[in-house]
Amino acid sequence: MELSRDAFLEGQVLLVDKPYGWSSFQALNAVKWTLRRAFDLKKIKVGHAGTLDPLATGLLLICTGKATKTIADLQGMPKTYEGALVLGHTTPSFDLETEPEPSGSWEGLTPADLEAAAARFTGTIRQRPPVFSAIKKDGKRLYEYARKGKEVEVPERTVTITRLEITGIDWPEVRFTADCSKGTYIRSLAHDLGQELGCGAYLSALKRTKIGSYSVDNAVTPDAFKARFREAGFSL
Repeated sequence: MELSRDAFLEGQVLLVDKPYGWSSFQALNAVKWTLRRAFDLKKIKVGHAGTLDPLATGLLLICTGKATKTIADLQGMPKTYEGALVLGHTTPSFDLETEPEPSGSWEGLTPADLEAAAARFTGTIRQRPPVFSAIKKDGKRLYEYARKGKEVEVPERTVTITRLEITGIDWPEVRFTADCSKGTYIRSLAHDLGQELGCGAYLSALKRTKIGSYSVDNAVTPDAFKARFREAGFSL
């Protein structure tokens, strides 16, 4: 990453490791603030290629300058996630944004049952996004309806999951890795797996590790991004 005014204005794709509890907008703003302060800019074009929920961590691609024109292409790239779900409980948001409620017994399930269920969700499938999501309906975000207790019909969409691998089991927690297309909601995947297993489930942890060929291994947190400028002698 070249720390020069011209390089950022011309356009760079920055690999940011979004911290837990941060919104994607907060991470974007932190990067934008650093650039504006470092180069004394009144404005600079900055955008991100694919939102991560506040309770998720991992790779967020942030584009600057002319690189913002590539955002649509970056959003269309396949993504890889590592996550965990908890069996036997569900939540309205499909994750820990809302309180878990008992939904059924997971006792009696076997690793083979989990593998078989995962196989049924591999390929091109129909998926209904969570009502607690940023999708717009009639000009409002779905979560705006959900937080007011209003019921709203969420249409299904077609997504592709090329790999869904169970990577660890510590009953009732199940860890997994998923490779998927644009538009896939891993929260919905966790919820639907729980329904398929007959006991319910919610997403308890999620990390995006790859977008296309970009890896979180090469990403930095917003604070580390700022620190690089300070170490290079920039006044922030």
